[in-house]
Amino acid sequence: MGNPKQSHVFLLYGEESYLIQENRNKIIEKTLKKEDREFNISQYDLEETPIEDAITDAETFPFLGEGKVVIAYHPVFLKAKPDKLAFEHDTDAFLEYIENPADYTVLIVIAPYEKLDERKKIFKSLKKNAEIISCQPVKEWDMDKWVQTLAGELNITIPEEIHELFAQEVGTNLMALRKEMEKLALNVGEGGVVTRELAEQLLSHSAEASGLKLVDAVMEKNLARAIQIYKDLEKLNEEPIALTALLASQFRIISQAKVLKQKGYAQNQMRGYIKAHPYVIKMALKRERYFNSEELDRIMEELAETDYILKQGKMEKSLAFEMLLYRLIHIKQQKISI
Repeated sequence: MGNPKQSHVFLLYGEESYLIQENRNKIIEKTLKKEDREFNISQYDLEETPIEDAITDAETFPFLGEGKVVIAYHPVFLKAKPDKLAFEHDTDAFLEYIENPADYTVLIVIAPYEKLDERKKIFKSLKKNAEIISCQPVKEWDMDKWVQTLAGELNITIPEEIHELFAQEVGTNLMALRKEMEKLALNVGEGGVVTRELAEQLLSHSAEASGLKLVDAVMEKNLARAIQIYKDLEKLNEEPIALTALLASQFRIISQAKVLKQKGYAQNQMRGYIKAHPYVIKMALKRERYFNSEELDRIMEELAETDYILKQGKMEKSLAFEMLLYRLIHIKQQKISI
């Protein structure tokens, strides 16, 4: 889609803000000397400003230095169903500029949208005359590579055996992943090694990750750990009703994964039936082998019963949830004793 060294117009599109930011910064670094950046970068929000204002700026000679960068955010006219604005964009002026850009300006158009309408004349012109860079969210199976890449940038080592922890706790949002890894880098210092204990201690915890940890404690028949996880969540103001629903959601996915696996479905085929993130399905498949179908049915019954007790106020909430954890683990212990 063109040579980036010769391009004067760039389109960055997709919902991964980290990739948008990284690519935008690289283009600016290639275009302008450090001392010229203060005066020769201008930014426009196209939800508030017509595109023709950005084009006029792009066609105006730099104030100082040899070049300039004009950044235009939110080009709603590239979407299949553009948002309604208080004004209309002169897309013809934009089209003319794309085909004959000023050689002293680099125009960066940033579209933080999942999809653009590729049938539109303006997109076809961008495809022909501009450098298009996709900044889509990272797939779960690419997380190993990204953990390694960001660790390299921060000059720290993260052993491969704990990469899964990052996917579990942080998910696939690269901006969030970068922030969490910067936190770890500050702790271990340059050239340091991140241990599992440190990562578990410092990483911000997602609700899904906490749900999986509770499932693991049940799976391992470890009541003390299950209650400790619950107490930690309680400190974060997590309600027993919400935690019961979270556990029910996790066990429901495990149960669905077990049934689909028995029917011969592969992990990627399950996504059409289980409405969950691919990583959650992957984790469910790792856990389903520790439970038989009867156990999963009984676990769901216990969760439903506790949900009813909590919502009816029939027992003190914290006690009801701790007793739920005891009963879930007891279901697993019964199997061992048979």
